Amino acid sequence: MIPGARGRRTLLWVGTHAVAIVLAAMFLAPLVFMFLTAVMSDRQALSADLWPREWHFGNFRRVFGGDMVRWTLNSTMYAALSTAFMLVSSVPVAYALARFRFRGRGLALVVVISAMMLPPQVTMVPLYIVWSRFHLTGTLWPLIVPNLFGDAFSIFLLRQFLVTIPREYADAARVDGCGELRTMLRVVLPMAKPALAAVALFQFFYCWNDYYGPLVYAKPENATLAIGVATFRAAHHVEWNLTMAATLLTILPVLVVFFLAQRVFIQGVTLTGVKG
Repeated sequence: MIPGARGRRTLLWVGTHAVAIVLAAMFLAPLVFMFLTAVMSDRQALSADLWPREWHFGNFRRVFGGDMVRWTLNSTMYAALSTAFMLVSSVPVAYALARFRFRGRGLALVVVISAMMLPPQVTMVPLYIVWSRFHLTGTLWPLIVPNLFGDAFSIFLLRQFLVTIPREYADAARVDGCGELRTMLRVVLPMAKPALAAVALFQFFYCWNDYYGPLVYAKPENATLAIGVATFRAAHHVEWNLTMAATLLTILPVLVVFFLAQRVFIQGVTLTGVKG
């Protein structure tokens, strides 16, 4: 039994957050297992032991060689450029659908929703033919450049958020002499940080984990981490410690980006809403 007020507060906190603690443990357990396996020796990784007898942190150095660096750079370029291009192209479209009243706006929204329902495999063959005529097959550019024309899911999500922002803010900016572009950049988008962070996260994670697209278009020297880890797994199919080390190095940037973007998301939430 834990005596004192401090012990009672601890028990109360644990009881209040019991469900969250259990869920956090369930989500962290695979990561802990992967880390413990990654620092084991080759022989122990094939056994039923859960705790390393010796800690082999050099496994990470063995994994992070030339190929892993190249795969990481390719994935970073693919995810970062795709996310930036998506934001540049999708934000104005979503703003127009949410703020402007024009003939055919409903039809345009239906087209966006229909594009969300279209499987990418349907358009893969004609798009491959188009990109081959531009001599871009074998690279990641056929996966990056289309983001300059917007992403249907991101447009829809941003549009749904922008319609919730009161029009009074934009009207006040126009009275002060702001044009439509300046109103969007200086007034509306700062209040839409939660939606911007959400679509950026979705796009970044999708590109980082994309396996199908790079498998179709990219040559081996332009392969991403998703393909590289699969190749590494095939080459080291009995060395589970190295496979786990490679997997941890693959998901580490995703975790870092998520926690950094989470701070932006929380900050954006505090800047939204109408104060009476």
